[in-house]
Amino acid sequence: MAKIRPSKGSPYARILGVGGYRPTRVVPNEVILETIDSSDEWIRSRSGIETRHWANDEETVAAMSVEASGKAIADAGITAAQIGAVVVSTVSHFKQTPAVATEIADKLGTDKAAAFDISAGCAGFGYGLTLAKGMIAEGSAKYVLVIGVERLSDLTDLEDRATAFLFGDGAGAVVVGPSEEPAIGPTVWGSEGDKSETIKQTVPWTEYDSSGKFPAITQEGQAVFRWAVFEMAKVAKEALDAAGITADELDVFIPHQANERIIDSMVKTLRLPESVTVARDVRTTGNTSAASIPLAMERLLATGEAKSGDTALVIGFGAGLVYAATVVTLP
Repeated sequence: MAKIRPSKGSPYARILGVGGYRPTRVVPNEVILETIDSSDEWIRSRSGIETRHWANDEETVAAMSVEASGKAIADAGITAAQIGAVVVSTVSHFKQTPAVATEIADKLGTDKAAAFDISAGCAGFGYGLTLAKGMIAEGSAKYVLVIGVERLSDLTDLEDRATAFLFGDGAGAVVVGPSEEPAIGPTVWGSEGDKSETIKQTVPWTEYDSSGKFPAITQEGQAVFRWAVFEMAKVAKEALDAAGITADELDVFIPHQANERIIDSMVKTLRLPESVTVARDVRTTGNTSAASIPLAMERLLATGEAKSGDTALVIGFGAGLVYAATVVTLP
């Protein structure tokens, strides 16, 4: 009986480079207030959001991804031809097939890289990161490009007072490659499908014509808030424990940028010391779902609030309900 040859992959993986793209149009709360009965003070107090970016016709899911990915590849010091796989997390690419990842891989100039999309909502970046780590460990790719990208403005009901102010557009990307030491910890992930109705698309695409209204994202705000604050803090603590890291040893906390009140509550529940840098990209970028963690990571490194080699806890959570948390070394 023949035996399969052992993998030639690297036992460890790390994030080697990060890049982001935010659409050129900046949308302040005043624009949102044109279609809902609210106030700038109410939006800021409930979410922390001051502005968000909305894409124009040219800033497609693919175009934004290519821009962010080019920066990540350059930051990693490799070429596109060295990318062995492209993993794209998005819920706002409206073609069921082919995967937008194949278009992105081609436009970047990869050498026939494996390419596929995943749908894991706001936890999608964490899912993609975990898949990339596995590919490198088993040797199917040396370098993996992980992209989180959304055009949530296309799925926003501007007359829904509960959600109209939340969502933004953008793309974030990282290159994951081999490492001589552990730099991406074990992933704590999962799903709670019994709560799937709390964040959802209003109608399926098959009912769009009969409904007469374009599908949008809706959510039960209070239920989502309670779940995120109480349950996701537990998941974040599990990820720290799995990596053998204590809160006192952490340098940076990069949670999904859903709502600043959720972020503040998680910081308090986790008892993070004041020395920990906390990502608050939500203030000027809004909730960009799968793109929010890499975009926040890119901004912290660009501004110097975080530095290469810092230990960061990242956690994404959202529709499904799904979640993924891990500890990483920043590129």
